[in-house]
Amino acid sequence: MRVLFDCRYVRTGRHDGISRYSAELVRELAKLTPVELLISDEAQLANLPAGLPWHLIGSQTGPGEPWRAREVNRLHPDVVFTPMQTMGSRGRKYKLVLTVHDLIYYVHRTPPRTMPWYVKIAWRLYHLAWWPQRMLLNGGDAVVSVSQTTADLIAEHHLTRRPVFIVPNAAPEPSAGALAQASARTPPVDAPLRLVHMGQFVPYKNIDALVRAMPLLGRGYELHLMSPVTAAERTRLADLAPGAALVFHDGASDADYEAALLGAHALVTTSWDEGFGIPVIEAMRLGTPVVASDIAIFREVGGEAAAFVDPASPADVARGIRSLESPDAWIAASRAGLVQAAAFNWAASARALFEMLQSLD
Repeated sequence: MRVLFDCRYVRTGRHDGISRYSAELVRELAKLTPVELLISDEAQLANLPAGLPWHLIGSQTGPGEPWRAREVNRLHPDVVFTPMQTMGSRGRKYKLVLTVHDLIYYVHRTPPRTMPWYVKIAWRLYHLAWWPQRMLLNGGDAVVSVSQTTADLIAEHHLTRRPVFIVPNAAPEPSAGALAQASARTPPVDAPLRLVHMGQFVPYKNIDALVRAMPLLGRGYELHLMSPVTAAERTRLADLAPGAALVFHDGASDADYEAALLGAHALVTTSWDEGFGIPVIEAMRLGTPVVASDIAIFREVGGEAAAFVDPASPADVARGIRSLESPDAWIAASRAGLVQAAAFNWAASARALFEMLQSLD
């Protein structure tokens, strides 16, 4: 079976979610079967496993994407896996597996800032109706979802006639030193207790609820916001809760983020929607308790280990955070998180993908 893996979504700098999903999944899949890479920029190879054969094709955001199959046909693959759903399928002579990460943008239609302007226009139009998604997904032979939550939404909205398989997302492997610390962690005692949030400053992340909860917690807590932030957004959030201890990291390296989690009282997230919730896994893997919105995807990812709160209620967010103030409760949540996080790993995800590819007729 000649497998081509679409790696055109791999970033040339630091990974985002889909970039990491591509890089980590292909790394593990290559241990199970020969894999060849499809890239659109040779600089992407720096973030991909060394030594794998690769082919340069057109960009996924280029105007020729609807007809990309004509270019891929020349490589004579048996099957192509792509970590998105927009790869052109018309005229293909190979099996095609498409991926749906989430359906967030049907509700929250603001496109990612990194897209070209013409792609942003198409993005908004695409998410005004369900039929474009149905047309794309039915153009493949199978569909991958990164979670059961998204698979259920695909079924609810009747988005495809093709079989849907789960190939779960996962989180980066912590450093060896961090893993050694994780299993023996004890509750932090030095005030102020640190709360960590990782996520973009976009409306559906609902960071406002976290900020509004801070005055309810008092001076014993500070909220560390790890992602890049504009000056205007920093001012707006500070004005929501005057006097609250908000620490803006304005972007953090992987090492800094890891250190923040290892010293945190909890990771906190009050999103209205998520495709998966990788920070939840990242925190639990390091023994950091999680306080999260009571939404389906966080229930799936956090299991019994997370404390769930109403994202519409800053008071309930504060209650969830305070539920970890007891040392026994904190330790129980920390240990439960270690167990829960172990279920999400790239080797298992690659095995699920490999078995699915083998099952295609």
